[in-house]
Amino acid sequence: MEDKGLVHVYTGDGKGKTTAAAGLAARAAGHGLKVLFVQFFKEDSAPSGEKEFFRREGSGVEVLRSNCRHPMFTGGATDLAFVKKSVLDTYALARKKASDGGVDLLVLDEVMSAVNGGWISLDDLLGFLDSRPSGLEVVLTGRNAPVELVRSADYVTEMLKIKHPYDAGVPARKGIDF
Repeated sequence: MEDKGLVHVYTGDGKGKTTAAAGLAARAAGHGLKVLFVQFFKEDSAPSGEKEFFRREGSGVEVLRSNCRHPMFTGGATDLAFVKKSVLDTYALARKKASDGGVDLLVLDEVMSAVNGGWISLDDLLGFLDSRPSGLEVVLTGRNAPVELVRSADYVTEMLKIKHPYDAGVPARKGIDF
């Protein structure tokens, strides 16, 4: 790994943000790097191909999930205090693991939703990025990346939706969309 880790932002309303992050995680693990793949707003019981693959013995990828759903998917049934605690606890654990060393690539999947929802402060995330171990590569995913994160990142990719089967009533498909 290079001495200086870089920051990647995968944002936009198109499909592929988590897929790109998972691909980079697989590439890094394939080269023997230690990867921490953190997923906000994903329950542990929720199906996900990347979760199943990365949790296999010897993958080189540790998966950490906040084990709560985003309120946009649960409506009035959302316990906002639980969501906030879950997101903050997951973020704190991810920061600790990354700061303690032994992690080469940190993926914070759907962190933009956590920041834009007010669960993680933008200043706190920017502070973490500035103070992270020098060799730590970080990937941040999610829609509506704040301009401050875009400015501070080394890589910024926007996934632009031109057409999506969901718009025609096709539900998410196992193995392709999750």
